[in-house]
Amino acid sequence: MAPALLRLLYLSIVLLTAAGPVRADDAAVIGKWYGALLTADRAVLSELLAENARIRLDDLGIEQSKDEFIASMDEWEGAVAGAAIRHRIDSQAAGVTTVTACYDFPANDIMMQETFTIEGDHVAASTQATVAENCDSF
Repeated sequence: MAPALLRLLYLSIVLLTAAGPVRADDAAVIGKWYGALLTADRAVLSELLAENARIRLDDLGIEQSKDEFIASMDEWEGAVAGAAIRHRIDSQAAGVTTVTACYDFPANDIMMQETFTIEGDHVAASTQATVAENCDSF
């Protein structure tokens, strides 16, 4: 193999290694997130969230810390009673996972786009915005 080609191959390996692996476990973290969200499981959500996590609810213009998000579960628990949450992963790249989620509440449903930044096995950031006022196109 030519020296220039070997250098190019070596540089490619170094760059790919430095970029870090694309995590297959991100889907598992997302699945665990929605399971805990459906039951307002504060312990699991607290375990999943990084200490410096930021949760942004674009429609409400709110950004919450981990502690603020966990505290909001008191209100969320009543809202999610009798509901279902369906989700599908739309894309994953470099620790960022974009999800379409349908929240099927007893009286209505709503479709959201949610983006998660995953670091290790923790959600470091989440952003949520309404896509549709129903889940007809889910």
